[in-house]
This record gives sequence, C-alpha cells and structure tokens, in this order.
Amino acid sequence: MADMALQNMSERFDAMYAKTGRPSIAPEKLLRAQLIQMLYSVRSERLLMEEIDYSVLFRWFVGMNLDEPVWDVTVFTKNRNRLLEGDVAREFLCEVVKQAQSKGLTSDEHFTVDGTLIEAWASLKSFQRKEQPNTPPDDPGNPTVNFHGEKRSNRTHESTTDPDALLARKGNGKEAKLSYNGNLLTENRNGLIVKTETFPANGLAGRAAAMAMLEQIPAEHRVTVGADKGYDTRDFVAECRHLNVTPHVAQNTRRSGGSAIDGRTTRHGGYAVSQMKRKRIEECFGWLKMIALMRKVRHRGIEKVGWVFTFAAAAYNLVRMRKLTASPVGAA
Repeated sequence: MADMALQNMSERFDAMYAKTGRPSIAPEKLLRAQLIQMLYSVRSERLLMEEIDYSVLFRWFVGMNLDEPVWDVTVFTKNRNRLLEGDVAREFLCEVVKQAQSKGLTSDEHFTVDGTLIEAWASLKSFQRKEQPNTPPDDPGNPTVNFHGEKRSNRTHESTTDPDALLARKGNGKEAKLSYNGNLLTENRNGLIVKTETFPANGLAGRAAAMAMLEQIPAEHRVTVGADKGYDTRDFVAECRHLNVTPHVAQNTRRSGGSAIDGRTTRHGGYAVSQMKRKRIEECFGWLKMIALMRKVRHRGIEKVGWVFTFAAAAYNLVRMRKLTASPVGAA
C-alpha cells in the first residue's frame, strides 16, 4: 500500500529534485525509512540508521540491497528536511485515503472530529519574557532560571527554543506545558483518519481546526460529525449547519445558557450512533502518541510539527487498513 501511494506521487518527486549535481537519496526511500521509524517506535534517526544497517527486513522495506551502505545520519536528516518543506505528507495521506475509499473501507457521510495537545520540543526554561534583554546565561548548557512566583502567559512570554509553541494544559489542575494542538477528522465506518490539522494551542484551536477540516469535505450531500462537549458552542453548531453538516455534538448541560444541541438533533437514532462511534478517534490519538512518538515531537516550528503529525496519521491508516483487509484465519 505504501508503494502504491509513493508511485502515484512520483511526478511530484521528479519536480522537487534537480536532474544535475550530486545524486540525492531517493524520496521514496526517505519516506519508507520515516514509516519504519513510526511503525517500530524508533526514538532517533541515529538509531534508525543503525537498525536499517543490520535488519534485513528494514532494508527490504526501504529498498536497499544487502551490501548497500546505509546513509550517514546527517545526510539522511538534511535530505529529509527537503521533504518537510513541501506538502508531501498531506499528499501521502490523501493517496492512502484514496486506497481505503476504493476498497470500501470509509464512509462519506459520517465523521468524527477531535483534538489533542502535542508536547513541543522545548522546556519551560525557554519560556521567557518577550521584552527581556538577551543576557548571557550563567551556564550555556543548562542555564539557571528561577520563575517561581512569576505569572507567565502566552501574551507576555515566548519560548526562545520554539516560538510557535504555546503554554497550554489539558484541564484544571493539570500541568501546563509548551504544546501544539493536533486535530483529526475520522470517518465512522472503520475509524480511519481522513484529514489532519495542526494549530497553535491557544484554547480555541480545536473548533477552528474542525471547521477547516469540515470545509474540505465535498458538499455533495449532508454529512454528520460527532464531537465531545468541548465543541458544544452556538457558533460551532451554527457554522456546521451552514456547511450542510449535522452536528452530533455531545450536550454540555453545565454550560451557562444550556446546550446548543436540542431535540431536533438528539431525537434521531443517528445521534446515538455517532456518540458511540466517536470514541474510536481516541484509538487514533493513542496509537499516534504511544507508537508513532507523537506524545512529544522532536521537531520545532508548526509547519514541521504539522508535517510529522500528518505523516504519522497516514502510518496509522496503513496499519489499520492492513488489519481490515487481512484474510480471516482458515480462509482459502
């Protein structure tokens, strides 16, 4: 399935690479190696090069001969950064989704949306005042920073390591961390990921990203979208209906003014089905964070983080599709 998706992207790869100069690593091999890193939870590129060097399975998947020397880790990362600058991950995800659609594994009417916090590759020591003068640290390797008792917010402070990362927390009483907001749009038939969006963790990113993904759904017929109580706002519900989307959002009866979802939506049987199916999106987040190393990203900047998050979503779809298309035990 990965080979088929990469083959359909060959024209794009030809346009990205020059025909003259020193030959570069083939983009297909780069992306296959990136897939291995996510599928097998390889924690670093250096360890990935070591495992490809002695693993016959990894060499076969990447497309390397047994006697072919493995790449230097610096050469690998520099060539991969060329792919990070383009929209390759989103196109790869689209090709994988097309395969799922051709096999009848996806629904084009019922969807689920949700978001999660992705911890940035930056420490709280780097979260300093924006107007603070650049004084040399006492220890360049591990400077001493005393921020106890200091009120810090995203309006007055900024990370010197990753300025795109914002201070956010999952809920009341939780620890605040420098994070991004990763969002998924899944279909309800088998829980495959259809769209992804990565936004700054500003507290409103979840609903904004949901609208951005719902706008990309072809408006051929009315569709439904399931979501948790965090999406139960009048603005979000109104925008969904404007886009010809029925919002099957969980009712938040504790909010002031009551829930934006009334009996016109909850009386239908499809509402209960959407509320049951929307739990599958948590399986996607669980796999992305535990297996694909998305709990704490190793890239900086919202564009690179979004690229890796989208590519990890495509890797999840490949694993899920493999299980869905596998022949049952004992079949001829």
